[in-house]
Amino acid sequence: MLDVELLAAEALAELGVVAADVVAALSARRPVVDAAFVEAVNEREAITIHDTAAFVDVVQDRIGMPEGAWVHYGLTSSDVVDTALCVTLAAAMDIVINDATALRDALTHRAEESVDLPIVGRTHGMHADPRRTARKFALLALQVQRDLERCARARVAIAVGKLSGVVGTYSNIDPFVESYVCERLGLAPVPATQVIARDRHAEVLYACAALGTTIEQFAPRNSPPRAQRSRRGRRAVHVGTKGFLGDAP
Repeated sequence: MLDVELLAAEALAELGVVAADVVAALSARRPVVDAAFVEAVNEREAITIHDTAAFVDVVQDRIGMPEGAWVHYGLTSSDVVDTALCVTLAAAMDIVINDATALRDALTHRAEESVDLPIVGRTHGMHADPRRTARKFALLALQVQRDLERCARARVAIAVGKLSGVVGTYSNIDPFVESYVCERLGLAPVPATQVIARDRHAEVLYACAALGTTIEQFAPRNSPPRAQRSRRGRRAVHVGTKGFLGDAP
């Protein structure tokens, strides 16, 4: 959030709205976001009952006046909060994509090295036709690859920002400020109302959930082989019944 605020001031200086020496002072007096800073924001929020307003008040106080008055100039809370959240989520997706790529590559390597290794097949907890161990790892590698593609699309969807004011109309802020801030944060400016559309966040959540289910599916499959189940799912049968029937005659 602090990066967004200070970059917005830089953009205003580019437009000639804020003096260059003011921006220099903002940068030089930039507060350190530590435990004491967080505690000060919490204390201020108890009075303002507004988290972003409390944050801005503390930043302005740490920087000092009159320069601090330019912090948050022309912006609404969601300009700062939503843009900062998108920066964080995009960085998080970079970590997820990097680790998932390593997982896919490891599965691919295991598939290649076990291509001639047979393993007993299983269905309904019982032994079935034999298959190659490589097939198991290859199928999982393909599934992780699909997860990676979803994560990559979600990363693009969430790497956006908006600094367009209280209802997204740029009534109190020049569109240049949005372009300037987003470019330096590695984001793409997007049309918005007061907030960035939440389907973008939902796409990130789904991509992570899908990857999580893949990992959950992978773990029991690659645990030590279990013995066949016995007397599984015993139930009454009649002539013509199909499928696995446990101890059916």
